[in-house]
Order: sequence, then C-alpha cells, then structure tokens
Amino acid sequence: MSFVVGTTLLAVVTALACALPGTFVVLRKNSMLVDAISHAALPGIVVGYFFTHNLDSPLLIIGAALAGLIVMLGSEWLTRTGLLTGDAPQGLIFPALFSAGVILVSLNFANVHLDTHAVLVGDLNLAAWEQLIIGGTSWGPSYLYVMLGVLALNIVFLGAFYSKLKVTTFDAQFATSLGIRTGLVNTAFMFLVSLTVTAAFNAAGAILVIALMIVPPATAYLLSRSLPVMIALTAVIAVAGALAGFWIAYVFNAATSAGMAVFYGLVFVIVLAATRLAQRARQRERRRPRVVAPA
Repeated sequence: MSFVVGTTLLAVVTALACALPGTFVVLRKNSMLVDAISHAALPGIVVGYFFTHNLDSPLLIIGAALAGLIVMLGSEWLTRTGLLTGDAPQGLIFPALFSAGVILVSLNFANVHLDTHAVLVGDLNLAAWEQLIIGGTSWGPSYLYVMLGVLALNIVFLGAFYSKLKVTTFDAQFATSLGIRTGLVNTAFMFLVSLTVTAAFNAAGAILVIALMIVPPATAYLLSRSLPVMIALTAVIAVAGALAGFWIAYVFNAATSAGMAVFYGLVFVIVLAATRLAQRARQRERRRPRVVAPA
C-alpha cells in the first residue's frame, strides 16, 4: 500500500470514528465538553508514559480517556451542587488538568517526543509514517488499524445501545421512568467519546479533533429531520470532507488535519446559508396573499 493511499484511508477512518459518536454529542448539546476532554487527556498520556515508557502503548489511550472522563464526572458533580451553572465547571476543571500535563511534560519528559504542539494540532502524515509490514509487504499505517479498532468499537456500541442513547438524549426523565440507568449510559457513552478523542490525538490533536467530531453532525443536523438520516448524512459528510480536505492539503502542501477542518467549516457555512435562504423563501411564500378566483 502506498503512503498516500494509506494516509488517505487513515484520514477517512479517523473522521468516521470521530463523527459517528459526535452525532449524539451534538444532540445532547455537549459539544464544548469534547474540547474539555481533549485538553484534559494530556496528563493521562503523560502518566501512562510514566508507567510504560512507551508512546505506542495502549495504556496511554486508556489513561488519557480516564482523564477525559474525570472532566465529565467532575463537571456533572459541580453542576449538581447548584453553586455553578452553564459551562463554568468545565472551565474550572480542564484548564487545571491540561496545565498539569504541560508542567509534567516540561519537567520530566523534555527529551521525549511528546510536545504540546503535537498534542494541540496533531499530524496526520506523521501518524501514518510507521507502516505495518507483514511478510515484506506494507499493509498501510499501523495507526490506521488502531483507528479501525476504535471505529469498530464505536459502531458496535452505538448499535447495541442505540435505543437507550436515543431516549436518554431526547427525554432523560422519560428514560428514567422506563427504568433505564441514565447515569450509567451517559458515563459509558462519554468514556467512549473520551477514548475516541484520545485515539485521534496523533492525527488531529486536541483542537482539530473537535472539528472532526462536531462539524459533520452539526451540518447533518441542518439537513435532516430524523436521527437515522442524520447519522447517515454525518457519515457521508465525514468521508467526503476527509477526502476533499486531505487532497486539498496534499495539493497545496498544507497541514492535512487543518485542511480537513477548514473544508468541514466551509461545508457547514454553505449548508447554513442555504438553509437560511430556504427558510426565508418559505416565510415569504406564507406571507404572500392568496388570490381567490371569483365564483
């Protein structure tokens, strides 16, 4: 498998793995929680490396995902106290965790390739550099199979808990009356989101991963009226944006992840403008006086 093809597949798989759970994140109005999770994962990565001394260890992903989960659980606990409202709890927790991670990196791991720039913006091409070689044949980037595993896990989880996720997303009180343990479902889902965000670090970083997870489902939300259609459109937009963004970045020799994020943003702006124009046209149509033909 050539490097370009392997990197293209990695871009598509990473975009899909992020966008599918992002559908429920957008519907739950927890989009900025992804930002908090992505930043808070840094100390988890550092602590995982402290015990393993291996940047490729899966324990780094698990440790970072747990650190992201702390943000969600801590934010919910602070909200339940009634002393803080809105997104103030997130603003208190994730900067502290991210700062702790930066300090740990600068003090203890300055000689390790674990810099804050890579954590913030990622590098899709660098993530695809290490190839999986079997029998003398390259089977593409090793990281591609990590993201394929994450994508498979997301599909299995969303398929198995689709009905519970749907009812807890749209009516949590009704879900509780049905006997669904909403807290457990929410925690499991947010751990999945945290795991996905962490796994996508190498490709997208802590900032650009938000675009991969939020913008495709937000765009699909403007175009759909049912959840299955929204999920399908999310997948289509994620794949199309990954391919287009990758090749635009390839042609202009620009950052690949940034190219994908910019293309997603442009698609969202176009869809938003078209939706607004369609709404205004329908409003003008309704206000237009109707001419009644004489009897």
